[in-house]
Amino acid sequence: MTLPPLGDYLATLRTATPLVHCMTNYVAMNSTANLLLATGASPAMLHAPEEVAEFTAISAGLSINIGTISAHWAEAMLTAAATAGQHSIPWVLDPVAVGATRYRQSLCTRLLALKPSVIRGNASEILALNGLASQGRGVDSTAASGQAIDAAIALAQKHGCIVAMTGESDWVTNGTQHYRIHGGHPLMPRVTTLGCGLSALVTAFVAANREAPLEATAAALGCFAVAGERAGKTAQGPGSFQVALLDALYQLTPDDLTAHTQLEPRHAV
Repeated sequence: MTLPPLGDYLATLRTATPLVHCMTNYVAMNSTANLLLATGASPAMLHAPEEVAEFTAISAGLSINIGTISAHWAEAMLTAAATAGQHSIPWVLDPVAVGATRYRQSLCTRLLALKPSVIRGNASEILALNGLASQGRGVDSTAASGQAIDAAIALAQKHGCIVAMTGESDWVTNGTQHYRIHGGHPLMPRVTTLGCGLSALVTAFVAANREAPLEATAAALGCFAVAGERAGKTAQGPGSFQVALLDALYQLTPDDLTAHTQLEPRHAV
């Protein structure tokens, strides 16, 4: 099949500058905001149950990350997700360490019932969320992405959404179409919250490209892959890599994304 240039989705995002409501964890707030700003989106960080419905309704997209959940944050996340559904606003679920505790599993079950547009997680999280396994070491993945491809497809089919599974190579599926994205750099797992920021970036891409959420999700992952490769060429370690990644995202052009990232269609697994 012929796919549109991935750079088109980046160009649309930068024109639209979508407002992304990020309900993310304490560790990730600053880095996530910077990643969105560097790429061309507009971040906001609100968690109070008293205002999330009102703010979600005026946002272009909602990103929910359960990394540092507590009771009042969980309440606010459920309210925001319900509001997004009522207003047809795309939203992304990042099920951080969902396999670690029953509390996380219970919250994710309730969030899944509110129909996320995209689920973005590592292989262990996707396996746990699909009910095929409950292993995982905190936020780290203990399963290779290849082990979880079937789980990702089943999860997308069951919940009628897109699943973006990241790891050594990234997979994006809507249950019937499956794409693999290559790239990134070995230093990426050494910098905390990059996955959290990527989930918010997926939200921005899908919010700006609502007519093609599968390809928009792949474009977000492609941006990260290309920027990660470029950052790794100059970085001396995790600290300089984080700064270089922000610069690479800021400098990335639509032509760069189209030229240096190829989607690998997979119609059967």
